[in-house]
Parts: sequence; C-alpha cells; structure tokens
Amino acid sequence: MTMQQMVKQLNTWAHEYYVLDNPSVPDTTYDALYDQLVLLEKQTGVVLPDSPTRRVGGEPLKNFVQHTHRQRLYSLDKVQSFGELAEWVSKVQKEVGQVEFSVELKYDGLTINATYENGVLVGASTRGNGVVGEDVTEQVKTIRTVPLTIPFDGVCELQGEGIMKLSQLDKHNQKHPNDPLKNARNAAAGAIRNLNPKVTAERNLDVVFYSAGYTEGLTCQSQTQLVDFLKDCGMLTNYVFETARSFEEIRAIIEKIGEMRNSLDFLIDGVVIKVNNFALREELGYTDKFPKWAVAYKFDAEQVTTTLLDVDWQVGRTGKLTPIGLLEPVELCGATIKRATLNNFGDITRKKLYKNALVFVRRSNDVIPEVLGAAEENGDTITKPTTCPACGSVLTEVGAHLFCTNASNCRPQIVARITHYCSKNACDIDGISEKTVGALVDNLGITSVADLYSLTDNDLATLEGFKQRKITNTLNAIKNSKNVKLAQFIFALGLDNVGSVTAKDLAVRYGSVEALSKATVDELTQIDGIGDVVAEGIVQYFAESENMQIITRLKDIGINPTYEVEERIGVFTGKKVVLTGSLANYTRSQAQKLIEQNGGEIASSVSKSVNLVIAGTDAGSKLTKAQALGIEIIDEQTFQQLLQP
Repeated sequence: MTMQQMVKQLNTWAHEYYVLDNPSVPDTTYDALYDQLVLLEKQTGVVLPDSPTRRVGGEPLKNFVQHTHRQRLYSLDKVQSFGELAEWVSKVQKEVGQVEFSVELKYDGLTINATYENGVLVGASTRGNGVVGEDVTEQVKTIRTVPLTIPFDGVCELQGEGIMKLSQLDKHNQKHPNDPLKNARNAAAGAIRNLNPKVTAERNLDVVFYSAGYTEGLTCQSQTQLVDFLKDCGMLTNYVFETARSFEEIRAIIEKIGEMRNSLDFLIDGVVIKVNNFALREELGYTDKFPKWAVAYKFDAEQVTTTLLDVDWQVGRTGKLTPIGLLEPVELCGATIKRATLNNFGDITRKKLYKNALVFVRRSNDVIPEVLGAAEENGDTITKPTTCPACGSVLTEVGAHLFCTNASNCRPQIVARITHYCSKNACDIDGISEKTVGALVDNLGITSVADLYSLTDNDLATLEGFKQRKITNTLNAIKNSKNVKLAQFIFALGLDNVGSVTAKDLAVRYGSVEALSKATVDELTQIDGIGDVVAEGIVQYFAESENMQIITRLKDIGINPTYEVEERIGVFTGKKVVLTGSLANYTRSQAQKLIEQNGGEIASSVSKSVNLVIAGTDAGSKLTKAQALGIEIIDEQTFQQLLQP
C-alpha cells in the first residue's frame, strides 16, 4: 500500500468514526495502519498535507498571532420568547415576502473560522471581534472533524463551532480526577486558545460547521446547498437541520428541540433561524452588528440559588448608583458567580430581597448574572442609602434611581466620564485606560476631560509605567483626538442612554453640538429610536452649566466638530435607489458603494420616495411593489452601462 493509499484509508476510517459515528473497523485495525504510516513517514521524510499524523500537536507557541478575516464575521441578534420570534418572522416576510427558513441548533462553544485554499487548510482563527481574531491554526489541525483537505479548488472561509462533547468531558475527568474540567464550553474554548496544541489534541474536540464567509468559486445559493457542500467536504454539520415556511412550523421545531435538549451529548443554548436563500439574505442586508436575515432563539438561562451576602452601591459616570449583589460563590453556566446586578432599589423592594438570605440567580443571555428574586423571605433588611458611598454627598432620587449630584468632586464619576471619553468608539485616545485615569485623578488632580489636553511630559512621567515612548505616544493620541468626528464626540460626552448609533443619528440630524444643545424633547422624539426618557436625558445634560462649561473649554482647545456630508456627483445624483435580487458581478455591499460614490442614496425598502430599483435575478416582493408604483426599474446590465465613464 502506498503512502497516499494509507492516508486515504485512515482518513476514511476517521470520518466514519468521528463524523458519521459509524466505524467500519475496530480501533486495533486503525492503529496498526497508523503505525505503519508513521514508520514510512520517518523513513522517507515525507508527510502528506492531509496525513492524520499532523493532528498530534506540535511544539507550544510563544503567543497568538492576530488574524484578519477576509470577510467580517457577524454575531446574531437574539430573541427570548415566541412573541419576539413571531415579530422577527413577520418583519422578514414584510420585507421580502414568503420565504423558506432553515432551523438549526445553536451550539455553545467557540467560533472557528477555517480558511481553505485550493482544497488545503491553510489557517484557522477565533472569531475575535468579528474583524480580527487569534490564529489558532496549529490547535485546530489537531481536531479530527476539521478536514486538512477538502474537494474544492477555490478559496473559502468556513465557520463552525468548536465544542467538547459531554461524553468526552466525562472521559477526561475520569482520567484526571485531581484536575477536572468544570464545563464543556470552557474546556473547548480553553483548549483551542491554549498555546500548546498538544492540550487541544488531548481533549478530543469537534468542530461543527454551519456557515461560509468569504468565498471564491463556491456556487451555493442557499443554506441547504451549503450544508450539502460541507458534508461533501467530510465535515461534521448540525445535528438538527430542518426547513420551515411559517412561524408555526419554526415554533414546532424549536419545541421539539427543547424536548431533546437534555439528551444531547453536547451543550446548546438556543436555536438559529436563517433565511435559506442567499439572494434574499443580500436583499435584507445587515445592521451595524447583526445580519437581518438570521436570529438566535435563546433558551431560558440556567438558574441556581445562593446566598445574597451584601449589596455594593456603585457610582457611574452620570452619578447614578447601581446596586450590585455580593453572593456566596456559586457555579453557574461553567463560571463561578460572586456578583450579580440588582438594577435599582425599587427592584430590590419588589423582589423582597434580604441580606444573608437565599436568592435565585441566573445568567441573563448567559452572560450577565442577575438576581431574579428571593428564595426565602427572611434575613437582614437592605436599606436605601441616603449619601454617596464614594464622596458622602446627599443623594437625590429620580424615578427608580438614586443619583449623586456631586459631579465635580465624586471620584468614580470623574474616572468613569474620562475613561468613557477616551474609549475606542468615542475619542479613541489610545494609552489611557481606566487604571491610568485613576492615577491621573489621584496624582495630578484632573477632574474633567478638558484637563487631558493640558497634560505635559513631566506630568505623565510621574505615573507608574510611563516611560518616554509611552509618554510620547499618549500625548500624540490626545492631540490627534482633537480631530474627532461629530458622532464620536457626541458619544464621548457620555449622555445617558445615548449609544454610538444614536449619537450618529443626532450628528446627522443636528450637525453640531451647539445645535444639539438647543434641541427640545419634542424634536428629539421625532428621531427613530429616541423615546421620552432618552430625549429628556439629552435636554437635561445640556441644561446643566457644568457640562456646558466643559464643552466650551473643549471648543477653546480646538474641539468643535461638525457633521459634513461629502458631496458626490455622478449618474445617481439625487436618486434614492433600492437593490433587490442577486447580482452576478457585484456583492450587495459593492453595488451599494458604487451607487453612493456616484451620488446616489441607498434605501432599504420600496416607497413613493424611491426613484430607481436595480433588480437582479430572483428579485422578490420589492420588484413587484416597484412595478405597482411605477418606479423606474433597471437590470444589472443597464447598471453596469450607467457606471461606464
């Protein structure tokens, strides 16, 4: 038997064992041929790209290298009730008409992005922030359900979930009784992110493949076709894959999954529902964070009981006090929980909570621990604070919340405001962390963001860890932050309940901080996504003289951004354009960029204000509506001709 034949036979047996769970030969037969292959490789010095001997794990790595994904990996929006799911399905159907959905398990593990070039696995990385992850190629090569080669000649990034089966967790813990793994998810994530690939190999992980990102040469047009492609590549795919055409059908599948959940040999935390057709996905598009064509239905979070030992009142950047429950440590979803949110004093009263009494705790969205309520109604009474725990100032009560009004001298407020101002989505002042801000407040007496711009080399030299290079970089970052865009600056101001998306909407609507400072509640609530509470908070912020004084100081320093719309003139100038269907020569994002570069404005839905619809193949309800409204419609060929110089 040649080396190629040995490798092919061993990989076939491994696929039967690990993917199909239907071995055709005993382990002794596999081991005997494997040993022959190892000997032959030593004699010849040749190791084929897909040899199973590559999976044992090499020498430990010194550190993780950053990997930039060829295409962004999005997270999924979540719903936690059938009512929310019905609304999402209705929204999709309203946008693109009746569609087919795929329904799959949501595995609870670590996302892996595997890159194949001309059929060979050339890299693997974690999801990271969706744009940049950690290169874990050597670790992933040890996982037997990740093929080292696939029958595909192009370039593709395929995503899957790295998991540890519960049966493998049990085997590991029986083998290592003095150092057991507490949770399958953490065990998988820890193994993949371990610098020693041999640790990954020892844990016998799996990767369940379910998605494709960047592709060259892949012709799949639906999730169903993609799953068939993944299976043809020898990959492990979702244990459940069904299709549905209505909310009622989706609900029935989810209920069936809920019944089988506890019998599965792996952890799941929900169900993923996707629009099956890829062209319709392109039509639906994305938000800043999520695809609009998919959603995760989350199962109820795990719940435990433990003792509420005490309540710690934390002061935020707006002066609002947030009660944090200090708990008797308890294991929950694979983590040791010692603290949990209590929202506000009204929440404490409503839930009838007492110190030194049992409470129910869960992880909200499996991330943030939350005290749900009292498991026993006895213990020590929790009293409402009357003074700020940080500065001793008298508190004021606004609605359900308590506030410290000593904004200028309350340390936690000052530190939180300046830290927020320096954060990446705000003024992005690299080198100034929360710890550094605390040192600036304590050692140099700064009290506002405006004080940052008067810092000198000598000032920073007094701080621990600041050598000349770091001092220079930090001062340059402070100087560069003067060029901040208006949306980021509004976010940096720290208006209560104003996130980066709302800040951008305010920048577009008002064009300057001065104009925004004069806005009324009625005006603000006309903006999508801004309700009475947010609007009143914005108005109140600009009504406080201390805030306006800081804005004036920043303006004097040279920070007075305005919103500038780049004027682009071209064939689509003055036109509001809708894209529908699938284009052969452009992705949707490429087509949108070309339209905007040529003066056009992209619209997500067809209405009377739309001037033009560009219809590709498999155009849906948007095309029908455009025809009914008499809107101009062109095909892809005409679109290309219009772009010609």
